[in-house]
Amino acid sequence: MSHTILLVQPATKPESRTYTDYESVNECMEGVCKIYEEHLKRKYPEIPSITYDISQLFEFIDQLADLSCLVYQKSLNAYAPYNKEWIKEKIYILLRRQANRS
Repeated sequence: MSHTILLVQPATKPESRTYTDYESVNECMEGVCKIYEEHLKRKYPEIPSITYDISQLFEFIDQLADLSCLVYQKSLNAYAPYNKEWIKEKIYILLRRQANRS
């Protein structure tokens, strides 16, 4: 369990920046998926049950002005930064594990 801070900037305007912290990397990746799901709910309010595939999620991530994580590294006693590509890789692994459990 590594404390993880998710930094999100949906638009180019600096005031659109937000952050959320999580107890683990997996919780953070689930949080990214929830951000996308909330985006879809706002975009398609008339659809009661929205489904999407990973390529659509990744396209959404790529369209964000910035998305990055700071993950606490106990050995360094510091946070290490990770970019969109790392986040997409971790989401892919998380979703693949969830699909294998089903």
